[in-house]
Amino acid sequence: MSTKVLICIPTYNEAKNILEIVRRWDTVLSSYQNIEGEILIIDDNSPDKTADLVANQEISRVSILRRPKKEGLGPAYIAGFTWGLDRGFNLFVESDADGSHQPEEFPRLLDGVNGAQLCLGTRWMPGGAVINWPITRRLISRCGTLYAQKALRLPYKDLTGGYRIISREALEAIDITSITSKGYGFQIEMVMRAHDAGLAITQVPITFIERTAGESKMSRAIVFEALRQTTRWGVQRHINAR
Repeated sequence: MSTKVLICIPTYNEAKNILEIVRRWDTVLSSYQNIEGEILIIDDNSPDKTADLVANQEISRVSILRRPKKEGLGPAYIAGFTWGLDRGFNLFVESDADGSHQPEEFPRLLDGVNGAQLCLGTRWMPGGAVINWPITRRLISRCGTLYAQKALRLPYKDLTGGYRIISREALEAIDITSITSKGYGFQIEMVMRAHDAGLAITQVPITFIERTAGESKMSRAIVFEALRQTTRWGVQRHINAR
């Protein structure tokens, strides 16, 4: 029996990158005989017509979920997960549209999720790497994960990373419909909820490569949202632990 795997790729103004990343994912998925893989483009009404560009290619393995407006990473992923749950998918992959996540590393994550409900692609562990990031971005990412580790008492080395495989069981166990995080706080909240639910979580090294085309969606507002939410969660967990 084949495993149904959904590659969830949120997009907003990614016309310069999307066709290349779709091609690479299609090539990787085609190499498996025991996987029924599909690529879902979750587009937040991109002004640059990202979704139309993909639709015009008529790739059989690709579906498009069009959303009316830009709402952030969290709501986009939740919409994609819900779409996939309704269609019987077993595993869900989070992947960026800008080429920073390498589809060719999917086999490593797939091996990592074997027997687990969540596999985290991890930049900050032996074997992991970040390419073409300025020191400020490295500091933000490393410090963000370290702060979340301490505040939330979580042992994982890359809480803000966005390249992951999540099982159907995990999505059903953590009640994704109640998640309100919009930006990178979403990634932290997903791990926190999975950990608190007692799910098996593994970590594998990945190589993150900074985009070469298009504009990053990182902003001060996104960073501060994650910091604010993590602090609130940390305080609540401390109170509950008393």
